[in-house]
Amino acid sequence: MCYQRVLFTIFCLSSLLLQPARANSVGFIPLHIEANAMRPLKGAMWYPTDETEAKVLIGDNPAFIGMPVIQHASIDTKNAPLVILSHGYRGNWRNQSWLAYSLAQKGYIVAAINHPGTTTFNHNASQAAQWWQRPNDMSHLLDHLLSKISYRNKIDKQNITAIGHSLGGWTVMQLIGAQLDRTAFKRDCERYRNSRTCGLADELGLSARQDAEPASHNLSDPRIKRVVSLDLGLARSFSTTSLSSVSQPTLILAAGVDIGDLPQAMESGYLAKHIGRAHSRYKVYQNATHFSFIQACKPNAVALLEAEKQGDGIICQDGRGAQRSNLHQQIIDDIVQFLAG
Repeated sequence: MCYQRVLFTIFCLSSLLLQPARANSVGFIPLHIEANAMRPLKGAMWYPTDETEAKVLIGDNPAFIGMPVIQHASIDTKNAPLVILSHGYRGNWRNQSWLAYSLAQKGYIVAAINHPGTTTFNHNASQAAQWWQRPNDMSHLLDHLLSKISYRNKIDKQNITAIGHSLGGWTVMQLIGAQLDRTAFKRDCERYRNSRTCGLADELGLSARQDAEPASHNLSDPRIKRVVSLDLGLARSFSTTSLSSVSQPTLILAAGVDIGDLPQAMESGYLAKHIGRAHSRYKVYQNATHFSFIQACKPNAVALLEAEKQGDGIICQDGRGAQRSNLHQQIIDDIVQFLAG
């Protein structure tokens, strides 16, 4: 569930009503949100545009493949569905830029932010320990998008989806009612010691109540109509009662290849078991690893990552015989089908 320094059904009247118009190009706007003075949020927004100006690569670096976008292009859509993205532990908004780009091509408006304390660029311990701030960040992102006149009139407020990878999956599940249960989590960690999830308990403030922690662990946001979880971790920190009460459609996607201490059956499978089939769909990509859900790597990426920190080359590894580009296409197809009902 960790990232290193280089990293950055649906209940509707008909599926036809949910199908956005496709776009020729993808526009891009950086986001800077002053949610509060102590926790500004930086991120980005992708959206359909008819402009054809010269494109630039966003999210591109020596290790990872970027996406061609038109910066500050006009938003050429009306009443478009909105998707908000939450990155994993010490990741960043670029990690799912491939998914954001593909969804924008299909007519969605997509926005993502960095979570202070658990992003590539900010490891502040006090911010990381405020676990409840992650779902609050997503709600603040929504507040921003729905309050800005240049955005709000473009968004279908009744068609908002939250997607999260790894710790981001844990984050977005809270937006539809999943709630932290410390007692159950501690008991589970004593029984199944797991360095990737249980090992983060202290850092994320899950071991003991924090001074600023909200009295209620219900951090749901009624504006979120559905959720997609991408190989989440920390699922067993949620109370089974809260999971069984989830009524929003939930797509649970998991990696079949365990890179160590993040078995899908005990994480994504835990969600599927307790949410139930009436409100969830569950799929395992047998040849995917945890990192198959982030950007595609360039040919020399493994060597670059290993040179920076030994062991980081695993970020570019998928299952035997699998190509990340093919896995991405499968994931996109499954998500779009889910969003369309």
